[in-house]
Amino acid sequence: MRQGEGMRARPERSAAHVVLIGGDGIGPEVVEAAAQCLEEAANLAGREVRFTRAAGGGEAIDRGLGPMPDATIQACLHSDGVLLGAVGGPRWDRLPGALRPEAGLLELRRALGAFANIRPVRLFEGLEDATPLRPEVARGTDLVIVRELLGGLYYGARGRRDQDGRILAFDTMEYADVEIDRVARFAFELARKRRRKLCLVDKANILETSRLWRERVESLAGEYPDVECTYQYVDSCAMKLVQSPRSLDVLLCENTFGDILSDEAAVLAGSLGMLASASIGGPVGLYEPVHGTAPDIAGQGLANPIGAILSAALLARLDLQWDDVAAMIEEAVAATLQEGFRTRDLVAGRATEGAGGGAGTPAVRVVGTREMTAQILERLPLFASRTGDDARRTTRGDGGRDHGIPGTGGRR
Repeated sequence: MRQGEGMRARPERSAAHVVLIGGDGIGPEVVEAAAQCLEEAANLAGREVRFTRAAGGGEAIDRGLGPMPDATIQACLHSDGVLLGAVGGPRWDRLPGALRPEAGLLELRRALGAFANIRPVRLFEGLEDATPLRPEVARGTDLVIVRELLGGLYYGARGRRDQDGRILAFDTMEYADVEIDRVARFAFELARKRRRKLCLVDKANILETSRLWRERVESLAGEYPDVECTYQYVDSCAMKLVQSPRSLDVLLCENTFGDILSDEAAVLAGSLGMLASASIGGPVGLYEPVHGTAPDIAGQGLANPIGAILSAALLARLDLQWDDVAAMIEEAVAATLQEGFRTRDLVAGRATEGAGGGAGTPAVRVVGTREMTAQILERLPLFASRTGDDARRTTRGDGGRDHGIPGTGGRR
């Protein structure tokens, strides 16, 4: 259930309409994988998903439609949820900023009113060797980054001007108190469902916007006496992420800091391809893997689809209220990884094909996008009988207490 200002609970439904925006690079490949898993899990739970495919990003630009066509935005607004792959790539980098694929993504987020971005970071069992950190440091990582999504540098005034014969470029970071309050309340509510620890990441020793963030969070903390609220500079937090990730629970960040830290956090999960995200706050949520378009491997069947598949699980849980469907997908992903299946990004420079197999550890089997998806689909029926409380128990990690999003053990 969504929590916080501007978010409302939705009744569970037996059928859903989901818009698919494949986008660019590997985006279409991973979105199709996610759609297959969502559809199959829904069918096993006796529900139905109808998909509408829409254009966005560079693909839409090439068709003369602009980076995010109005028809796509309207389709999203009239859906129950949106699954997006990734947008952008070198071929569009020379376009004016307002015409680039990334501008279309910002436009879509604004149209959907998606002010809060949730990025769960969890190291699945068996992937300890996929992270560059020592296994004893990475093992047990389970945190969530809450990123403000509609303010800051990405939406502020920007441009260039001539000044005394020099070219001066500028970007503006601005935040209003109400923008901070709404995402901070959401983060506090989320922390209440987890381990009750919230850390605001800022640069209050330098930036005026960060000082306002700290003032607003401090004022709200009194409403949540059961949540331990701490503050950390962004550079220090970047170090703590890789030194002691298990000590972190919910990280609250402004837009730019959240973008950077969540990409850094990918090393904790084994690969950027493992991370899902949900952008929520308005009437319809936007769900997408954290990775980019990876044009160097696009069309080769090498992409890791798990981030997109776990994003579909987030959609099922948060927008559709299908906890059992979400848990089915998450458990099938976990089982597939435990049996040694890996995409290339999870073994590069570390494990090798056929490694493992001793002391109860399955051999590593390197597979492509389609095979990884097929293995997850094959395991979905194993968890199809889990409904209601059983489904919610699959996502608990703190003595069986409920929390509401995957891989986040917490308490009420």
